[in-house]
Amino acid sequence: MNTNQTNKILMVIAPERFRDEEFFRPKEVFEKNNFAVTVASTKLGVAQGAKGGSYKVDATLQDVKADDYDAIVISGGAGSKAYLWNDKTLHALLNDAYSKNKIVSAICISPVILAKAGLLSGKNATVFNDSDAIAEMNAARSKINPEHVVRDGKIITGDGPEASYDFGEEIIKAILENA
Repeated sequence: MNTNQTNKILMVIAPERFRDEEFFRPKEVFEKNNFAVTVASTKLGVAQGAKGGSYKVDATLQDVKADDYDAIVISGGAGSKAYLWNDKTLHALLNDAYSKNKIVSAICISPVILAKAGLLSGKNATVFNDSDAIAEMNAARSKINPEHVVRDGKIITGDGPEASYDFGEEIIKAILENA
């Protein structure tokens, strides 16, 4: 499934407590397939993972534009709820990307961000088994499925760390089909 590096993915992580596997595993899949990856967060600096990993952020959410990417991928973890769930800049970025026929995706508790951005009403999705996340998904009228990775058109969701590699592969497949 190797391609040239014209495909670009924006990965979004919380500045702290992002879930390491849900960031590093899909990123590995993307880079192994020669996709260019930019990592954004709410602030510059080194983002800290919940399990000890870290990553120097490339850009802030305010500095990126949907036009520059084929997909937006949001990692999960407790930091997502604290920093990303209610981020209006991220919501606007996701809506812009979706309106331009780009892939929007999130894993773990981060599908809530898609729901809060208004993108999951009536859509099939999955989310980590967390009562707050499930309540938010239900409030947004999304159709929660038990699968590890769910794709509904240009929206892809994953339910947690175990789904990380499959989540990454499904995003690549969707980008290539969307090209």
